Amino acid sequence: MQKKISFSGTTLAGYAGLLTGILLLVWLFLQIDLRASLDLVIDIGWLAPLLLLPYAALHILETIGWKKLFPVATGPIAFRRLFNIQLVSETVSMTVPAGVAVGEPLRPYLCKRFLGVPLPAAVAAVVIRKLVLGLSQGIYTLVGALLGFFWLQELSVQLIGIPGLGWIVLVSALLIIAVFVVLLLMLLDGGMACRLHGLLMAIPFTRLRRWLLRKENSFHETDSELKRFGQTGVKMIVVSTIYYTFAWMMLGVESYLILYLLGAEVAFDKVVVLDTSLTLLRSVVFVIPSGLGIQDFGFLAFFKALAMQDYVVVGGAFVLLRRLKELLWYAAGYALFLYYGIRPGTQDYTNIR
Repeated sequence: MQKKISFSGTTLAGYAGLLTGILLLVWLFLQIDLRASLDLVIDIGWLAPLLLLPYAALHILETIGWKKLFPVATGPIAFRRLFNIQLVSETVSMTVPAGVAVGEPLRPYLCKRFLGVPLPAAVAAVVIRKLVLGLSQGIYTLVGALLGFFWLQELSVQLIGIPGLGWIVLVSALLIIAVFVVLLLMLLDGGMACRLHGLLMAIPFTRLRRWLLRKENSFHETDSELKRFGQTGVKMIVVSTIYYTFAWMMLGVESYLILYLLGAEVAFDKVVVLDTSLTLLRSVVFVIPSGLGIQDFGFLAFFKALAMQDYVVVGGAFVLLRRLKELLWYAAGYALFLYYGIRPGTQDYTNIR
């Protein structure tokens, strides 16, 4: 039987989020001098391709970190192929409405078809990866909160209308870290997949129950893989978390590089602070793909708070460059997506080689 995943299952909330993001982005461009921003972008000239490098470094670091999370028994994992899976899955997660619900399930199936990794081991590596990703975001947010606590407190009313932004970011970072540490400990203790199987069995849908009964052994095997990794792979989780934290840092590097090329003089630590704050905001509004509009207005608000000269023009150029960079990387992701024969609504993973 061919295994298929359909994009038609994306939720109404996901499409509403996409529409909201597009409308916000259009509204933002109506508020700025688009011509002046475009002129500023064009002035960068031949240095513009440098802006693709931080995102490349992000994917490389994430791929290395993910590679550390595969059980040793699966054998060597080809870096280039895993990088392709990373790029394809992340592209889907960041561009499709409710994309995480589509992009994350892609990963284990692609690992099985593309790398020959048994499905239980692939699922275990993907689940651990997701928790490590969350934990590293918490660490990255904590770094930003500590670097800019007093600055965020000073600008809080101007940015969000109430005092205490520094505390909000700091407490959020600590909560994220605590939650993902607890989830990792629960996951690696074994039994979570089977508990999930039991919860799903309580859903009164006959077709779902039949599928769950057919896959019951896979849930047990996944638990076994997770428990085995918990006994032998804690060091690898720590190492992977470090790689993923540095991957998050690449977002701050990218923002700093864009501002530098646009001629805006902003200290690197302040760029990291604003980037961690807006990355946290993007996580809150996860139904909007890539934080469309929300993050962009957030950057303009920070640039205004920094008393940046011509902040509207510079902010418009900044948004244009970030979104253009994303379009180029997402185009590469979908090129791979199509190359391996995946089609929306008719994905046949047996064709992936």
